[in-house]
Amino acid sequence: MVSIKDKAESAVNKKAKIGADIDLNEYQAPDIDAHEHIDSLDDLTKNDKETLTSVGIMTDEEERSASFLQMDQSEVFVNNMYPGIEIMSTAQALEKYDWLADYMWNAVQVDADKYTATTELGSRSGYFIRSLPGAKVELPVQACMYIGEDTVRQTAHNIIIAEEGSEMNIITGCSTAKHVSNAAHIGVSEFYLKKDSKVSFTMVHSWAKEVDVRPRTGVIMDDNSTYISNYILTKPVRNIQAYPTAYANGQNTKVFFQSILAGKDDSVIDQGSRTELNGINSQSEMITRAISEDESTIITRGDLHGKAHEAKGHLECMGLILSDDSKIYSIPELRGDCTDMELSHEAAVGKIAEAEIQYLMARGLTEDEAASMIVRGFLDIDIKGLPEELAKETKNIMDLSMEGM
Repeated sequence: MVSIKDKAESAVNKKAKIGADIDLNEYQAPDIDAHEHIDSLDDLTKNDKETLTSVGIMTDEEERSASFLQMDQSEVFVNNMYPGIEIMSTAQALEKYDWLADYMWNAVQVDADKYTATTELGSRSGYFIRSLPGAKVELPVQACMYIGEDTVRQTAHNIIIAEEGSEMNIITGCSTAKHVSNAAHIGVSEFYLKKDSKVSFTMVHSWAKEVDVRPRTGVIMDDNSTYISNYILTKPVRNIQAYPTAYANGQNTKVFFQSILAGKDDSVIDQGSRTELNGINSQSEMITRAISEDESTIITRGDLHGKAHEAKGHLECMGLILSDDSKIYSIPELRGDCTDMELSHEAAVGKIAEAEIQYLMARGLTEDEAASMIVRGFLDIDIKGLPEELAKETKNIMDLSMEGM
């Protein structure tokens, strides 16, 4: 039998099927003990705290149930404040639970490409988050992947398990220190949602202009489970390629992917979402709002595969081009394998209507103010399926991420 390590070694030079290829040898794998543990997030520098706050991480930990911070390759802070939640590094969780090894590399394949392979072959890092059976935790868990040094290649293997009947909310912010200009981030995240569970996952990316980013995410879902993903990228990045996939295996599963993408400078953003509707009456809605300006390129992908009876899915991508030198490509894909499933998609790419600009200017706004108002309104999407207070906070995080737009 081929081991996980053998599979990873066979794929260490394997290019991803889509997205620009990255030479990982240009970056250095930092020592896992390069940064010391801290007793409080308030022990961080002022600049680091400001950066974390900008991606939704509350350094005072108010209104949070647990916190995790990884800096480069080092786990520097963990705090669990709620009895229904477990949080620790993935390495610690593997030492504590023998059964956790059975979850590793099921939702994401270790030999998918060089990025997954490198994550397995490098030092063990990332976080483990688990909501206990029946626990319904409204206060969010917050987790941060932070790059603090130049030329770092950060990897993380995250495992998230929602046990039967549990509910949890996760806010994760990924960013670089203000002095960092060049780095790479690879984040593998595997979600396992048991029967009657619910996970909302809000991710904010705010990288430096010369950072390569390769997230790899898989979600495996049992009966009556719900997965909600909100993804926000509004700052320049060299290039990012991500295609999270939800496997709606159980009956009556629900999947929501919502993405806000802003291409700036010469960023290359290849971002999508995919759902396999494998369970009877499984449902998925995937919505993307994208704007491009300067010389940026955005590729939005969507893939809905209806494999089960009564499955339903809708895919929607709207793009707004703000400069002649920028580009948006929309690539929707629908596939159906049985007669009584229902899939639909809607896609449009255009520009700001001159009539809208003139209308707002006639009411006292400058041209720039009018354009900014239209863009922010275009990017404003409903936050579905969250408690009211958490939905408000997610909106606030989005607004904070879009400051200056």
